[in-house]
Parts: sequence; C-alpha cells; structure tokens
Amino acid sequence: MGLETVATPQLWAISIAVLIGLLAADFVVTRRPHDVPMREAVGWSIFYLTLPAVFGLVLWQAYGSRPAIEFYTGFVVEKSLSVDNLFVFMLLLGAFAVPSALAQRVLLYGIAGALVLRGVFIAAGAAVLQAGTWAFLLFGAVLLLTAGKVMRDAARGEDHTVDIEQMRSVRMLRRFFPVTKDYQGSKMVVRQAGRRALTPLAVVVVAVFMTDIVFAVDSVPAVYGVTEDPYLVFATNAFALMGLRALYFVLRNALDRLRHLNHGLAIILAFIGVKLVLHWAHGVWPSLPEVPTLASLGFIALTLITVTITSMVANRREAAAAERVPVGSAPGDR
Repeated sequence: MGLETVATPQLWAISIAVLIGLLAADFVVTRRPHDVPMREAVGWSIFYLTLPAVFGLVLWQAYGSRPAIEFYTGFVVEKSLSVDNLFVFMLLLGAFAVPSALAQRVLLYGIAGALVLRGVFIAAGAAVLQAGTWAFLLFGAVLLLTAGKVMRDAARGEDHTVDIEQMRSVRMLRRFFPVTKDYQGSKMVVRQAGRRALTPLAVVVVAVFMTDIVFAVDSVPAVYGVTEDPYLVFATNAFALMGLRALYFVLRNALDRLRHLNHGLAIILAFIGVKLVLHWAHGVWPSLPEVPTLASLGFIALTLITVTITSMVANRREAAAAERVPVGSAPGDR
C-alpha cells in the first residue's frame, strides 16, 4: 500500500536545506567553546519552540487541519521522549568528565548524527508500513513492551545508569585507536607521537550517537502511531532534536526533579501502542473504533501536565519532611 504524504520533492529539498542551514548556524555559534548561560539557553529554546509552532500553522494553512494536528501531536510525543534522552546525555557528559564549555559541541555533534540515524529509521519504518497493515501491530507490540519496561523501572525507582566501560562502541574505539588522556579543546583528532589519536571528545560523541539508536527504536514507531506520513514523522523528529541542545542547558538543573516523568512516558508509549493495535484491528474488523488524533494530543498533554504536577508535589513533600528532621540526626533517630 502507498503512504499518503503532504510532501513533494520540492518540499523535501527545501526542508533538508533549511535543516542543514540551522545545523551550520549552530556549528558557527558553538565554534568557540563557552559555558552556556541560562539567558542564552532560554533564548535558543524559545526559538526552537517557535519554529515548529509556525511550521504547524503553515501546514494548517496549506494542507488543512489534519496534517497540522498530526504534526503538533507527533512533536509533543517526540519532545517528551527527548527530555528522557537528556537524562542519559547528562550522565554521559558526567561520566566522560566533559568540560562544561565543550558540552554544547558534544550535544551538537550527537544531534547531527542522530538526525541522520533517525532519517534511516524513518525510511525503514515507511518501507515496513508499505509492506502491509501488520506493521502497525508490530509497532504497537514494540511500544507496549517498551512501556512495560519503562514502567517497571520507574516503579522500582531505578534511575538511568551509564557504565562507559561496558559500552561496546567505547571499547571498540579504544581497542583500535589511541585515545588521548585529556581534552584538546573542540578537536576530535590530534597527532600524538607521530600518529593520529582520538580525543575523549570523539569518544563521547560516538557514545551519544550510539545511545540514540536505542531511543530511535522507541521514538520513530511512536510518531508513526500518530501519523503515517513519513515527512511529518521526519519533521517532528528534526524539530525535537534541533532544540535538544538548548533544552539541555535549561533543564540540566531540573531534570532530576521530574521524578515521575518515566511514569508518564510509559503511559504515553502504552497509549500509542494501543492506538496502533486498534488501527490495525480496525482494518480487519471495521466495527472496532480508532483513536482520533486530536484525542491523542489531549491525552498526551494531560499526562505530561499530570506527571509534572505530581513531581512538584512529591518534591515539596520531601523538602518539607527534610526540614522537620533535626540537623545532625538521622531519620531513624526520630
């Protein structure tokens, strides 16, 4: 079966050219490593939130409400999942002791690689969907299994962990290439003792890139659960990833306070998984209902708002309990 899309070859060409231009501008901005102040990070975050908002309006004007709502819904899904990515990126940067001035360059390299990787996954997903409606059942099963794992980990209170010594990509790089002990500014390859050597910056960039493969397995099917248009899937991923670098510096001090985020992400993934299964089942048994895209957007937004509020309430209760404990005493002494 053919997949319906709003994109023409010209629209694809323009979109890719704009994306490359934005990446080039980001590389220019980060050519001189520096600590990112909150004002700069907030400014870039607002810019990368304004772009998809305007893009959705353009879609609405040119193609009607359905593609625009699908885009907005897919963007919210992808953006919420990308916040979870930031937890792991934060741990990777800490594990590799990345200087704060180089953090934005590491994230930018990782995002550029992730965009290429997502493009491959999106094309593969489109090919699978064209093979038959059974693909919706497959994607739904993947998301339901992922949701179950995320919820189990969240219920157990298991935090994200990163063991760089166990990462195959890191071990392979260190096995075949010499790696300098110290960072050499923004350089990824230097000449040492007459031979080329990688810097720790190159290693952490590869680690970030390889880590995104895991996230792509979840996020691409999740957005295909919102829209079957490969172009819209690509656009939601591109807009979400492009704003990830700035969002990292805005949220890096608040990420650990979103304690219920994974619970919410598990619910969202399970919801989209069920939506995909219902979509497949509707093709077999037309009497079964499908979940409208606008209802999906409302459910996802409500879930994210709810887990944010519950996280804030839990944090306040914990802070209040800590204040009641006398200084110098352990909780068990009361």
